[in-house]
This record gives sequence, C-alpha cells and structure tokens, in this order.
Amino acid sequence: MFQDSPIYDRLVAERGDIPAGVRQEAERLRRELEVVMLPLRSQGHVSGLGLPPAAAPAPAWERMPQLPGAGTS
Repeated sequence: MFQDSPIYDRLVAERGDIPAGVRQEAERLRRELEVVMLPLRSQGHVSGLGLPPAAAPAPAWERMPQLPGAGTS
C-alpha cells in the first residue's frame, strides 16, 4: 500500500505495522464469531445478513399498555 514511503517505513519501525495488526485482530474476531454463530445457524435462526429478522416497531399512534395502578399522565 505505501511502497517506497520512507515516512511509513519509519513509523512501522518505531510503532509496528498497525494496519497489519488490525487486520490480524479482525480476522481473529471473525473466526471467533464464526464459532459462536454456528449453533444459531444450525437451528435456522440466522438469515442472509447473519441476524434474526427484526420485529416491526409498533406504530407511533398505538398506546403502550400500562401496569395496573400506574397513574395516567
């Protein structure tokens, strides 16, 4: 990515290759999540994006039920 860049080479020498470290950590997390998500996939809970379908929010005009004894405002 930064070929022939003395500034980048110096930063890597001083601080380490941060982008490479981030890529490695992202790959490790991806593998860990893959293991965690396997039970959900086998039960059919995971759809196209890897998430269960979201319930539609209640319309704004629908009143939420109140607990008995709760005061009205």
